[in-house]
Amino acid sequence: MGFFTPKVTKAQFSSEPVKAAAGASRSQFNNLMAYSLGNAEEQALQNPTVSRSKDLLASMIGCLELRHYSKQWTGEKYEEIYLPLEPWMEQPDPHVTRNFFYSNLFSDLFFHGRAFAFVTSRYSTGLPASFEWLPASMVTTPNMAGPQWFKPAEIIQFNGQTISDTNDVIQFLSPIQGLLYQGARALSIATHLDQAADRYATLETVPGYLQQKGGETLDAEQLSEVAAAWSQARRQNAVGALNDYITFEEFKVSPAQTVAEQRKYQSLEMARVANIPAYLVSAPQEGSGLTYTNVQDSNRQLYLYGAKPFIECIQQTLSASNVLPRNRYVEFDVEGYIMEELMQDVMVEPVVQVPTDQGTPA
Repeated sequence: MGFFTPKVTKAQFSSEPVKAAAGASRSQFNNLMAYSLGNAEEQALQNPTVSRSKDLLASMIGCLELRHYSKQWTGEKYEEIYLPLEPWMEQPDPHVTRNFFYSNLFSDLFFHGRAFAFVTSRYSTGLPASFEWLPASMVTTPNMAGPQWFKPAEIIQFNGQTISDTNDVIQFLSPIQGLLYQGARALSIATHLDQAADRYATLETVPGYLQQKGGETLDAEQLSEVAAAWSQARRQNAVGALNDYITFEEFKVSPAQTVAEQRKYQSLEMARVANIPAYLVSAPQEGSGLTYTNVQDSNRQLYLYGAKPFIECIQQTLSASNVLPRNRYVEFDVEGYIMEELMQDVMVEPVVQVPTDQGTPA
């Protein structure tokens, strides 16, 4: 299939009409007040690069429409025959939009490496008719601790309660380990740098230290009192006063400036962990500057380098025999999304140049 080659979309037959059947019991999913994304994910989203990377991918995947097709052998190759969509392909969860459902499935794959959808109703054939997204942070699998998920779990607990029939849970397993696991060290470094920047943002003056030049030597407690009084006074007034025996000395190398440079480099590291081209999240790149590109090329790179593994995971899982009949498949209309803005030029936000002698922060 060519990347920009449109397929034949004429439907030659569609699925037989079936009646909806009652789904499994879902009483354990009614307590929405207990739903949570988890502290680790919430903390990761406070990092601007992670948040931007996730939003870019979620906005793409959540906006894609599904296509329904079967395969027919022509004697030389398989031809894809497009079919009318089943109702759940338009709206998997009747209570929320398709965008919400797939964006949250992707988010769980992105952060945790797996996602879950509970079957809320079935057709008379036994195949799913509707779904409900289950936050992965609230799902535990006693027989698999992770972070590498080897196969669908045989025991699933949601919010501390065991789901009686795991066949009612569609399990999406990402080919990439979740960012919370494979990017744990990079996230930790970025978090500490952000905390340092937050501290320096509250300073009313340049960072420095007080040095006693004469008089009776002050002990540690007295020096601490002087420093605290100096800091408190500078928070309230722009002018400070010192006697002949104590002077204020600036740090020769500003810690705030050092942290700022380290944060620029760490934003590039987080883009790498998220598998996002750095220029899409305005992360600094060595020797780079203002870049002109077009929407088509940007969307294509976002798809190839970031979204494709997750898109394949979702559409292949929904094409499995526990969701669709044999020889029925679904796929996201990626080509339509990329071709939508064909040849519309945009100017990408300029990125900060990193000096060639910039080393890796400790």
